[in-house]
Amino acid sequence: MTIQLIVFLPLLAAIVAGFGNRVIGNVPAKLVTTGALFAACALSWPIFISYVTGTATPEVVPVLQWVASGDLNFDWALRVDTLTAVMLVVVTTVSALVHLYSWGYMDEDPDQPRFFAYLSLFTFAMLMLVTANNLVQMFFGWEGVGLASYLLIGFWFKKPSANAAAIKAFVVNRVGDLGFMLGIFGTFLVFGTVSIPEILEAAPAMAGSTITFAGMRLDTMTILCLLLFIGAMGKSAQLGLHTWLPDAMEGPTPVSALIHAATMVTAGVFMVCRLSPMFETSPVALTVVTVIGACTAIFAATVGLVQTDIKRVIAYSTCSQLGYMFFAAGVGAYNVAMFHLFTHAFFKALLFLGAGSVIHAMHHEQDMRYYGGLRKEIPITFWAMMAGTLAITGVGIYWIHAGFAGFHSKDAIIEAAFAAGSEVGQFAFFIGVLAALLTSFYSWRLMFLTFWGKPRWIQSEHIQHSVHKTPEEAGDDQTGGYHPHESPLSMLVPLGVLSVGAVFAGFVFSHAFIDDGNFWNGSIAYDAGLMHAMHEVPLWVKLSATAAMLTGLATAYFMYFRGTDRPARLAATFSPLYKFFFNKWYFDELYDRIFVRPAFWFGRLFWKAGDEGTIDRFGPNGIASVIAGGSGVMKRFQSGYLYSYALVMLLGLAAAATWIIVQGASH
Repeated sequence: MTIQLIVFLPLLAAIVAGFGNRVIGNVPAKLVTTGALFAACALSWPIFISYVTGTATPEVVPVLQWVASGDLNFDWALRVDTLTAVMLVVVTTVSALVHLYSWGYMDEDPDQPRFFAYLSLFTFAMLMLVTANNLVQMFFGWEGVGLASYLLIGFWFKKPSANAAAIKAFVVNRVGDLGFMLGIFGTFLVFGTVSIPEILEAAPAMAGSTITFAGMRLDTMTILCLLLFIGAMGKSAQLGLHTWLPDAMEGPTPVSALIHAATMVTAGVFMVCRLSPMFETSPVALTVVTVIGACTAIFAATVGLVQTDIKRVIAYSTCSQLGYMFFAAGVGAYNVAMFHLFTHAFFKALLFLGAGSVIHAMHHEQDMRYYGGLRKEIPITFWAMMAGTLAITGVGIYWIHAGFAGFHSKDAIIEAAFAAGSEVGQFAFFIGVLAALLTSFYSWRLMFLTFWGKPRWIQSEHIQHSVHKTPEEAGDDQTGGYHPHESPLSMLVPLGVLSVGAVFAGFVFSHAFIDDGNFWNGSIAYDAGLMHAMHEVPLWVKLSATAAMLTGLATAYFMYFRGTDRPARLAATFSPLYKFFFNKWYFDELYDRIFVRPAFWFGRLFWKAGDEGTIDRFGPNGIASVIAGGSGVMKRFQSGYLYSYALVMLLGLAAAATWIIVQGASH
């Protein structure tokens, strides 16, 4: 009964808030949805702890009979094992705190019931995904989070940019979902079932077999795994299908935290880990996963270096960290990938919600160039974001094995890549260290620009419009007479809770996730040999991530704390490279030319020449024109004069008489 409550309480809350909407009012809608999520969270943690302590056993809880069609038979059932338990606490904890945070952040929005209903619907879909016992049920949750993310990203639908971002996210994810669907179809074709346990049990026996695909005879498991991985690339914004993620920042900040921290974007990582026995049968597929993950990590890190929007910096950071998770899975360290997913949820949600607190304090200004000197104005937010920054950059002390969350999980990924001993593992290792350096740089750049230095608030149009003061009244201290304010308690409490996770989650749970194979209990492919080799890597490998972190910190310090003119001079010196990074490697422009413009051209062609020029012209419009023309001709006979009608009648009688005479003469 517990797992049913965890999954269906958010759905029930979404229905109440969504259909009740303004009838029940803002506060009841928020109470129902937030209460349901905190209840689900409270029920999820004991399940997770029971797996940590080794007192729980995996189970499958049936819900209802779903599909029985020929050979395709499956039920709607909720699978609970270690992997599910990890995702349950991640999803429900972050979602519950985001719900609470939204009480303050969305306080002035007129559509709060709709917003909270969307949040709860999103959470339900994600819980459906992580508890799936078959691929169809997983796909149901997969598409559910896609739909809910579309609704949340485009929540402010009166903004054209929000609508465009929502459509972009939906369309790009459909590309990945096509691969996922083909992977599911192929899996059913090969294994004759969509049951995940049955597929994973039969997968090793299919290693080395071949199948005809696109007219070629190819390795069966490689094709299936690559198709499934395309789905993961779309949902987890990997290189090539990543372009929707930064634009998703158009949604409210709580949405950014929910989508980018712990839920939607981690679905791909979860899927690869859930199906890890399948991926283990295909070295080629694992190599592709590793390379794509490593390339994504470095790509997103380079773009994050030069962004000025505080939320976009954190969004590209998410993209980069997801790359870490994928190349960890690619080298066979699925448990380490899940460990980083777990810790990342805390510190990334913290950073996003902290950024929202900064934006709230700065009258919705998101450009870091117009911040500065905020650590004394909003100290609680400052210390929360400091905890998140220390966690994502991996600050810790190796010799006492103590540090913030990222120190334990990200360093473990880098060590596992080196310990894998393969060429692709070495590639991932060096890319991971370089990405760690860049992560440290852009993270501390964000902190220095936001919280240190002199205020630059007067340069912001948002601030200028809020204070309504002349330059003489505002003074010359660059504050514009504006006084930032700390966020309300409903926003600060989630920051405090997530800060605890960012500080302690790595230290407390590292043994269970990394060293305790019994903890996973067969829910993923666990390589004990790789874990042992990971602990035996040379000392310089263990310290490489820390050295990269310190280098990034020192560089950011000298560029943004000691010499604030250096970034501009460096950007001018390396202008082509700066523009390349600032324009996100021109992926959007490339896709616009290759896909978007041709699609619009074909659309206009089919619209103007096909629909209007052919179908409408010779179809409905053509028939209507003939009828209208005929009516016009007939109208001329309706003159309204009696002698005209008499003339027509006489002509008609004469014609009839003539016809009768001619017919009679012919006989």
